[in-house]
Amino acid sequence: MSLWTSTTDTFNDRLAVPTVSIWRLTVEQYRQMLHKGILTEDDPVELLDGWLVTKMPKNPPHRLATGLVREALEQALPPGWYVDSQEPITLLSSEPEPDIIVVRGNRRDYPDRHPGPGDLGLVVEVAEASLERDQTLKRVLYAQAGIPVYWILNLIDRGLDVYSDPSGPAEHPDYRSCHAYAATDAVPFLLDTHEITRINVQHLLP
Repeated sequence: MSLWTSTTDTFNDRLAVPTVSIWRLTVEQYRQMLHKGILTEDDPVELLDGWLVTKMPKNPPHRLATGLVREALEQALPPGWYVDSQEPITLLSSEPEPDIIVVRGNRRDYPDRHPGPGDLGLVVEVAEASLERDQTLKRVLYAQAGIPVYWILNLIDRGLDVYSDPSGPAEHPDYRSCHAYAATDAVPFLLDTHEITRINVQHLLP
């Protein structure tokens, strides 16, 4: 297991930005496109920082890993939280659909809105084809929103990166701390800064 910290990382400079003028959508405009049927739930896109971004296809290892993470978290979950998979969350200019979220309360608490940053204890992305996006664009968005803990389950390198201590809105949003866990390690599962249990990383990998 290794530890590093970052406050002024320049990884967001690597994000591809169109060189021509583009029209960026607000969350409300994106929702109106869904409401009017311009976009449907079957369209493989999500709103990231005002852009419609194509979601990466999910192969069997990704599907299996997502299910394993969900099962492990549900088994350890204390009262007052629930786990969801590949459902939208609402950020300032984004509505990503993380592979796993741990949400405060219960499902009936959100009849007319998606969970937001203050409702989330943990966001997890299972990364293979999406690894660079998860490490850059989504890392920035989640840190900017103040999501307290962000996991990337890396299927390529067979490990788990745990990001914590988000900067919130800043010139260069980022998580100030990251632990890299190998398959042989046990990762602490934290909610509201309290350790709930430790989960063997190997049990999350396909």
